[in-house]
Amino acid sequence: MTIRAVVWDVDDTLFDYTSADQEGMRAHLLAEGLLAVYGGVERALSSWREITEVQWARFSAGEVDFVTQRRDRTRVFLGRDLTDGEADAWFERYLARYEAAWSLFPDVLPALDALADGYRHAVLSNSSITVQEHKLRTLGLLDRFESVLCAAELGVSKPEAGAFHAACEALGLPPHEVAYVGDHPEIDGRGAAEAGLLSVWIDRGTALVQPVAHRISTLAELPALVRADTRFGAPSTFG
Repeated sequence: MTIRAVVWDVDDTLFDYTSADQEGMRAHLLAEGLLAVYGGVERALSSWREITEVQWARFSAGEVDFVTQRRDRTRVFLGRDLTDGEADAWFERYLARYEAAWSLFPDVLPALDALADGYRHAVLSNSSITVQEHKLRTLGLLDRFESVLCAAELGVSKPEAGAFHAACEALGLPPHEVAYVGDHPEIDGRGAAEAGLLSVWIDRGTALVQPVAHRISTLAELPALVRADTRFGAPSTFG
């Protein structure tokens, strides 16, 4: 099989979301005088992530709009009945500190450069286009991708096959000519494989031990894997 395009996840694949999330939250709690209230950064961040998952699920299900889920995340996290303006202001202050901590993983640009000739590129994310285009533009990557597709606008999210097929359709290519690279073994790895794409799991040290996809520990391994496409040839790490 010949791979003609690579579709990418963003958070914790290209963008070091975990580090930015932690550094941004630490800076925000300190600036807001809230660090002691939550008993430290790790406990606060754990609570913030749990609340984010719940509120994002409501948004994904169409129960609330994007701005409302942000306001509700803030209200639940603080345990306060804030006005819309107060919630927006608090979240904007958090967002500024979070964005100040944004960075790419060091293996991203070399991998994109190595695959610049001969391969087309797109993004598929379980986020919104507003968020991810801003992120990719800020990180200097947006022009690298033909299209950016996100669950909020598609109406379907990974690991559903429809999300991966939408990315293939945007490129005008069948799934077997597209590779998908993501950091989550189930949402990205197994989802892409079951949708018929060449599935590549970039293991950023998650400590998960699941037999999924072609498993790589650095994007430096990606060019050789994409060019070889071992789905129907030599053994791979796919389970």
